[in-house]
Amino acid sequence: MADEQRVPPGLDVTRPNIARVYDAFLGGKDNFAADRAIVDLALKVTPDAPVGARANRAFLRRVVRYLVADAGLRQLVDIGSGLPTQGNVHEVAEAVGPEVRVVYVDNDPVVRAHAQALMASSPKTVFVTADIRDPDKILDDPAVREFTDSGQPVGLLLLAILHHVNNDEDPGGIVARLRDALPSGSHLAISSFRMPGPEHREDAAKTAAMEKMFNEQLGTGRWRSHREILAWFGDWELLQPGLVPLPEWRPDEPVLAERDATHYGFVGGVARKG
Repeated sequence: MADEQRVPPGLDVTRPNIARVYDAFLGGKDNFAADRAIVDLALKVTPDAPVGARANRAFLRRVVRYLVADAGLRQLVDIGSGLPTQGNVHEVAEAVGPEVRVVYVDNDPVVRAHAQALMASSPKTVFVTADIRDPDKILDDPAVREFTDSGQPVGLLLLAILHHVNNDEDPGGIVARLRDALPSGSHLAISSFRMPGPEHREDAAKTAAMEKMFNEQLGTGRWRSHREILAWFGDWELLQPGLVPLPEWRPDEPVLAERDATHYGFVGGVARKG
């Protein structure tokens, strides 16, 4: 079906949208020509760019299984959830623990429309319209407050979202505010773009070009140092294997020996509040 035939009323699809660009990277159908144009530009810089999006979804699935099956959590909050795709948080969680409750948070009205349709079949799932740049609004929402006030640990997912928060918007302060509100035993999972170190000069050059393109076309997208990302976990206990390239976090299968810019440029980790 042509894009023009499926544009929701009032939606500007002439400008790329972060959630839809990510959907395009994943090979989804909820994107438009402007979003796919960003993917095409990314492929010219790093031909394996879609690998990063898929690695992040795989990381999400492994993290959720760990939080529910191993850590025993029954309350999950996914901020910057993005468009629903195969293997959503609540689907992975409910397959392990049917009683798990999930709150999705996103500021995109398109995401909300899709999420509401998805939630019709999942009564333990709630969607909150809010922006990560306003953590107090998120924490004050009744659905989130029910979790934080319960005294039971919460699994907070900040996956592929903090690299869309600019430095002047204080990503470290935002995460600290969210961390401080969570009960003891809670877990924090983060995935974010990382600038490869000087030992990977060619990959770092590709990553710098990708960052330039993202900011010119989307106005967002920051590849930060390992130290900056690590600081977002604060004094929480960083679980093994630490902050590592996404495929290396507790993989289901052996990680392939081949490495690329996407491998070194997208990292994740999980920490626990004592």
